[in-house]
Amino acid sequence: MRAEPQKKLFNVRVIGFSREPFRCENGIPVIPDVSLTEDPTANILILPELWLGPDEVFKGRYPEIMEWIRRQYRQGAMIYAACTGVIMLAETGLLDGREATSHWGYQDLFRKQYPKVHYCPEPNLVFADPAGRIVTAGGTTSWHDLAIHIISRHANPGEALRIAKVYLLKLHGEGQLPYASLVRNDPHADSVVRSCQEWLREHFMKTDAISHVVALAKIPERTLKRRFKTATGLSLIEYLQNIRVEHAKALLEHTETPVDEISVAAGYEDASFFRRLFKRSTGLTPSQYRRMFQPLMST
Repeated sequence: MRAEPQKKLFNVRVIGFSREPFRCENGIPVIPDVSLTEDPTANILILPELWLGPDEVFKGRYPEIMEWIRRQYRQGAMIYAACTGVIMLAETGLLDGREATSHWGYQDLFRKQYPKVHYCPEPNLVFADPAGRIVTAGGTTSWHDLAIHIISRHANPGEALRIAKVYLLKLHGEGQLPYASLVRNDPHADSVVRSCQEWLREHFMKTDAISHVVALAKIPERTLKRRFKTATGLSLIEYLQNIRVEHAKALLEHTETPVDEISVAAGYEDASFFRRLFKRSTGLTPSQYRRMFQPLMST
């Protein structure tokens, strides 16, 4: 007997400006199935990633595509995006006033260019609305989580589990926090704040680091804190804590130093406080972080 042909669960089509084949970055060939001028409709819309640096500006690009995406949403489409594809979604305005995530490296881009979006750098999947009609995912491999979610939701959970096993797709239940760099050197014009940042990076272990840096700034403490937050997006204490946690992460990755000693090396005499701060910052305990990343560093 001939086996019954399996039912196709998704009818996947690629849309382009035209049906003409083109090549993406790194020469990857793409053959569109339908053109934007044909104004196709979709029940499920998945936005691709963009070749976009975290300091680049996307605003104003591709207005025809943005309007087409908005129209699909008004007609009832479900929209999914991951990593830089979420920037395209933000440009449509559909994320204004809603929660979304993307790769953790684009946190400042969202803060500056799309301030109406409630950006969440921690989770891998974020539902923008109660009905789940817009779902965003984090960094590149968060596509795994998003793909499994789409298959589970629009086909069935059993098929999603089978696909995950066949293709070795990993659900990132730990979120993005363990991978995120907490200390970023985003350019700004405030020379006083830059001097404070440089001093903190060199002297973060000092127990009275904040009072020292306030004295260094030679301006009122309230003024410094306001200017620091404006320039960096972080409070003074948040910036200092991030530097300390990054130092602790490096020690956990490269050494066998006990956690209590790492706490002191990071500037915290109270190891229990350090453990709570570390988990809040990375989503993992220091021991979990070491188990997750040290094998990678030693291979």
